[in-house]
Amino acid sequence: MNEIAFLEELVSIPSLSGEEDAVAELLVEQMTTMGFRAHRDEAGNTVGLVGEPEAAREIVLLGHMDTVPGLVPVRREENRLYGRGAVDAKGPLAAFVLAAARVAPRLSGIRVLVIGAVEEEARSRGAHHLARAMSPPDCVIIGEPSGWQGITLGYKGALSVNYRLAQPSRHGASGRPAPAEEAVAFWNRLADYASSLNGGQAYRFDTLDPTLRAIHTFGDGLEQGVEMNIGLRLPPGTDVADLQQRIRDWSEEAELAFPHSEPPFRAEKNTSPVRALLRAIRAEGGRPRFKLKTGTSDMNVVGPAWGCPIVAYGPGDSSLDHTPDEHIEIDEFQRGINVLSQALERLAGRST
Repeated sequence: MNEIAFLEELVSIPSLSGEEDAVAELLVEQMTTMGFRAHRDEAGNTVGLVGEPEAAREIVLLGHMDTVPGLVPVRREENRLYGRGAVDAKGPLAAFVLAAARVAPRLSGIRVLVIGAVEEEARSRGAHHLARAMSPPDCVIIGEPSGWQGITLGYKGALSVNYRLAQPSRHGASGRPAPAEEAVAFWNRLADYASSLNGGQAYRFDTLDPTLRAIHTFGDGLEQGVEMNIGLRLPPGTDVADLQQRIRDWSEEAELAFPHSEPPFRAEKNTSPVRALLRAIRAEGGRPRFKLKTGTSDMNVVGPAWGCPIVAYGPGDSSLDHTPDEHIEIDEFQRGINVLSQALERLAGRST
C-alpha cells in the first residue's frame, strides 16, 4: 500500500479518546492485508503480529490510535500532510505498521507486535490493560513524535487535582473571603510552592509545573461556591503522596480529589533499542539526539510495569502536538519508516 495514502486514511478517520472503533477496524483490515495476524484485544487495542508467533523473543511497538479534540482539515500541501493525529500519534503508529511489514519476511526466531492503544490522551486505559495482561517483552518502542533523528528517554509524571469549595451565601460586606478568593489563595500557594521548589531551575524536565486548567463559580442565592481543575507535571524523584498531603493541608475547608496520576519515568540510555535506533539514524544520514519530554505517554505506564529496555521514537515535530497547525513532513515520515525498519532488523538479528 502507498505509505502516505495509508497515513492519510488513518488521519482522515476521527478517533477521539473512547471513540477509536472506526480507525481500529481500518487498522485490523490493513494490517491483515499486509500480512499481520491482527485483532482487537479486550480493551479495544489493535494488535498486529509479524514474525514467528511462538518465538521466545518479542519486540513490542506500542503506539496509540486516539487523538485530542479539534478539527484540523486533512489535506496535503507540498511536502506536508495536515490533520489531527498526523503527529500525535498516527504518524508514529503508521510508521510502526509499515516498518514491521517491510521487515516481516526477514524475521526469524522473533515476533514483533504492533499495538495501537486506546485512550492514551485520556488516562491510558489501553496501556494499563497491556501492563496487566502481557508478560514483559524483550524490549519496547513507544510511538510518540521525537523527530526522525530524535530518541526520547523519559517523560514527566502527572497529577490532576479537583478543588471544590461551597459555602452558604453571605453579604459581600461581611468581611469574609468569598469561595473564589479562597480558591485563588489556594492556587497562589501551590504556584509559590512550585516556584520555590524549582529554585530558578531552567531545565523543565526537573521542575514541578502547575497549570490552572479551569475555574468557575456557581451559586443559587443560598449557596455560593467555586470549582477548579489543576494539572501538575511532576519531575523525577517526586514523592506523590507527600505532595498530595501538602495540597490537602492548604485546602482548608475545600473538597479535594486526585482523579488521575502517572509517575515520571526515565529509561536507561545503554539498551538494545537505543543502540539499534542510534545506528539506524546514523545509517540514514542523521545525527541522533536524546530528548526528555515534559508531557506524559504510555511509557509512564508500561515502563515501570514491564521493567524491560524501552525508548520512545517516531517521526513528527512534537511542538505541533494538539495545535491547529498539526502536520507532518512527508519526507520526515518516510525517514522514520526507514529508521524503524533498520532498527527492527538490528534488534531481530541479535539478543536483546
